Amino acid sequence: MQRLGELEAVVMERLWVLEHPVAVRDVLEDLQSERTLAYTTVMTVMDNLRRKGMLVREKDGRAYRYRAARPRDEYTADIMGQALASSSNPSAALLHFLETIPSDNIVLLREALGGRNTSDEDSHS
Repeated sequence: MQRLGELEAVVMERLWVLEHPVAVRDVLEDLQSERTLAYTTVMTVMDNLRRKGMLVREKDGRAYRYRAARPRDEYTADIMGQALASSSNPSAALLHFLETIPSDNIVLLREALGGRNTSDEDSHS
């Protein structure tokens, strides 16, 4: 899983928000309100994202329609997992991360972990 470049992230954000297949022209028109881009630039970025597995495309007449290959939360979880796995001390990295996140996210984490017994899960692995 690769981190996204600036324009890739902007394009992915649009596709995650739209939640339906879109043509390159649709994305271009949406982005034109913020920046001037060439059609070929957006087309290249979207094709690169497809090759990276971030987008899937389907033929629609002579053009393609693109959609996100998976939800944003799955991508985010993968990035977080990669960052943790790349640490020489994952435990310390996780503790530092927990010290920096907002308290409402701590509540969400506790809710997500509630009822999970990690020692039971570890013994079955």
